[in-house]
Amino acid sequence: MKYFVSFLLLLPISLQTWAKPGKISFTKIERMIPMRDGTKLFTSIYFPHNVSGKFPILMERTPYSCSPYGETRYKSQLGPSKQFSNEAYIYVYQDVRGRYMSEGKFEEMTPYIKHKRSNKDVDESSDTYDTIEWLLKNVSNNNGKVGIYGISYPGFYATASLPGAHPALKAVSPQAPVTDEFEGDDAYHRGAFFLMDNYSFMNDFDYPRDSPWTSYPAFCTQFISNAYADYLQMGSIKNANDLCFNNKSKIWNEYLTHNTKDSYWQARDIRRHLQNVKPAVLVAGGWFDAEDLFGSLNTYKTIEQKNTKNNNRLIMGPWTHGAWASGKWSNFGTYDFRSNTSEYFQKIEHDFFAYYLQQKGTFNHAEATIFETGTNEWKEYTAWPPKNAKTVSWTLGSNRNFFLKKTSSTGYDQYTSNPTDPVPYLNTKSASRVNEYMIADQRFASQRKDVLSYESPVLQRDVTLTGPVTADLFVSISGTDADFVVKLIDVLPDDEANENGENVAGMQRLVRAEVLRGKFRNSFSKPEPFVAGKITKVNYQLNDIAHCFKKGHKIMVQIQSSWFPLVDRNPQKFMNISTANDKDFTPATIKIYHDAKHPSSIKVLQLEK
Repeated sequence: MKYFVSFLLLLPISLQTWAKPGKISFTKIERMIPMRDGTKLFTSIYFPHNVSGKFPILMERTPYSCSPYGETRYKSQLGPSKQFSNEAYIYVYQDVRGRYMSEGKFEEMTPYIKHKRSNKDVDESSDTYDTIEWLLKNVSNNNGKVGIYGISYPGFYATASLPGAHPALKAVSPQAPVTDEFEGDDAYHRGAFFLMDNYSFMNDFDYPRDSPWTSYPAFCTQFISNAYADYLQMGSIKNANDLCFNNKSKIWNEYLTHNTKDSYWQARDIRRHLQNVKPAVLVAGGWFDAEDLFGSLNTYKTIEQKNTKNNNRLIMGPWTHGAWASGKWSNFGTYDFRSNTSEYFQKIEHDFFAYYLQQKGTFNHAEATIFETGTNEWKEYTAWPPKNAKTVSWTLGSNRNFFLKKTSSTGYDQYTSNPTDPVPYLNTKSASRVNEYMIADQRFASQRKDVLSYESPVLQRDVTLTGPVTADLFVSISGTDADFVVKLIDVLPDDEANENGENVAGMQRLVRAEVLRGKFRNSFSKPEPFVAGKITKVNYQLNDIAHCFKKGHKIMVQIQSSWFPLVDRNPQKFMNISTANDKDFTPATIKIYHDAKHPSSIKVLQLEK
């Protein structure tokens, strides 16, 4: 394969291998594009050959392969969606540095280098810049304008193109972009390690390579079949290397070594560098994205905060991770959205690139285009969160009541969190993470003694929330550390009609949930132990929602201290969990206070209608 790639470098740019005929046909070429440090990145270029004119460049940079490889082999679809099937763009796909057929060394979430002192100082911004520069000079009939898009990890590469962007880069769409892997994306959520996702992902992603290749083998051939039972049997997280990775997964080891927000994670938080953003930006995300909901919301918010003259828009829909790219997305689990929501997004995405790269049509969409669950309607706002949303504090009360108005209460509730019997994240047996957990019926959790459930009275009117949800708890624990999982739940009435062919009467449907590893309650970089038995404030923000709790429903809050195997188990001792032994995992008594001096509450943004 090395010889084949070298041969490609000698081929003229005018090489033509024709695609299947259609309204627009494309020619594909493959090139190894040199970066400023001499590393060459494998790039597939498709350009229209049966139409005249000059065309913009639309690019995706990916660690997941720009296959199929070979100039006679074509992608079944070019561009982000079928909306682009007959659009005359120069479509570019590139294996990022150190992945698949590109040279170089791969780094997880490559840190941005603000002050580059020599050609050896390279990052994803410089690689994107150098790629664009090469394309403009070497691909004929380009119009001098470039757009970039990507979902998930490619979404990160889209975001990473913004600092120090090439002047020709005019439009960028980070979609579910990996953004801050310690606070909320993929690796950790608020300091709690997402065990199941990372163990399965690294098995296929991080096998070490000595040279470019077209596919990656897996570490393990015998893998997980029953997630809850198998991960529990695995025991301490440090056992993963013996069971699967054999200490060869570089990224897995980095994740466990860097289990605070130290310099490793701080350098990889791309939000720190999103100032002076010049291209137009369209951020997309899904309310049911189990991986990078945090990234979508916080990429948008950061650009808004750091760029006073930004051209930055947000669209959030009822999607799982990347579902907006599917052909049809009109239902999910028990939800029936009554329209094809992915098609709705794809039209906006198409218009975004057409306007900024081709000057076709108009692009006057709202600042924030938001799908509201509960009503299942699209809403348009001039800001996100909406300016007319009012901060409201809902309090936990005695007898497991949940009050939407301030009221007096006394005492506390308690439960025992036992790491040998952790609360399942879902009441379904599966081999891997099930997306539906984000909207799943929580009645299975309500029945457990290690889950506290607080329920409001029946709502006398619709209650619409738009924006972040904040857990403001007063707790004490018998150990020196504990996790806190807070869930916001829509309780459907017993006479609720079926949805999407499923019986939802009495369902406790999850709206939003998030975890905090308690030792990070004051700082993600400087963890602190709890003092056993001391009442302590625990405050953290859940991801945003846009949801209408309908009249006749109830609102429920659940609190628990495990969420397994979505999240790894906390020994409930202040220690380095990545080195914990099985004997370190001990039960802990958790108390949640709701008296006058310690009014545990949930803060929300309520839309005034």
